[in-house]
Amino acid sequence: MNDNKITQEMIENLILEKVFIRAHKKTTICCLKLKNGFEVTGTSACVDVKNFDSEIGKQIAEEEAKNKIWELEGYRLQCDLYREKLKEKILY
Repeated sequence: MNDNKITQEMIENLILEKVFIRAHKKTTICCLKLKNGFEVTGTSACVDVKNFDSEIGKQIAEEEAKNKIWELEGYRLQCDLYREKLKEKILY
């Protein structure tokens, strides 16, 4: 495993629970509860209720929530790498 890389598998392994909610007939909300207790949400919506498709809405909302996890994990990794770089400077 490369410590400088985040993978799809890593993102999936962070997720403990998924909850989907339909709001106002046209909007789908996905809430992903992570193993550390943090919750991330994603949404999707259609313009016309006649075009609402529950499965498509769930896919889009979940993808949006997972994209937020990628961003958060990228930030965490960058912080970890920065801390390691600072430790190296202190040691030399």
